[in-house]
Amino acid sequence: MGRNGLMSIGGARLTPYVDTNIMGYMSTKSQVNFHASPHAAEGEVPFSMTLLVRDTCLCLHVQRAARALARRFDRALKPVGLTNGQFSLLMSLNRPDLPGVPRATVGSVAELLGIDRTTLTAAARVLVRRDLMAVKMEPGDRRSKVLVLTPEGRRVLAEAVPIWIREHEALEAELGADGANRFRKELGILCSEDLHSKRPGLVKTARSR
Repeated sequence: MGRNGLMSIGGARLTPYVDTNIMGYMSTKSQVNFHASPHAAEGEVPFSMTLLVRDTCLCLHVQRAARALARRFDRALKPVGLTNGQFSLLMSLNRPDLPGVPRATVGSVAELLGIDRTTLTAAARVLVRRDLMAVKMEPGDRRSKVLVLTPEGRRVLAEAVPIWIREHEALEAELGADGANRFRKELGILCSEDLHSKRPGLVKTARSR
């Protein structure tokens, strides 16, 4: 590694944060023997490790897939003025006010969406300003806030649902029925390991312990 934290490969100087062009440095036909890679100097990481992470890191591959899906649904939902995250948030509030149906408290919605309360609050603030949702105090407990759809929010969500159905059907067709179901199951396993709250959400996803 040269000065300023740059790696040198074949005379080229590369930053440690390898971009997608460098990630494509090795073709799919190339064979890399990671165990036989030259030893890096102390305190340095060999390029073979970069390739190993590129090809095997589940976290990286899930992140890339998540971003690609987010962009896909963002494009699809653009005509109704929603992002994929806003659609998910509004949909999570689409629940009847009936006995046995959990109320959309900040905590339960954050758990359902897999985000922290601060992130949820910031996302909700945008939709509140657009009059798509509102924040109310929980009856009997003013410390607890409940998120609700406004009439305008229900109208926009109703326009978005057919778009989501079409895009999701196209995606499932690309994956195949078995592939889509297996994908959901495997993602559910990863998500269940991350659950740390006992609060009831709209759905129960944590595995029994």
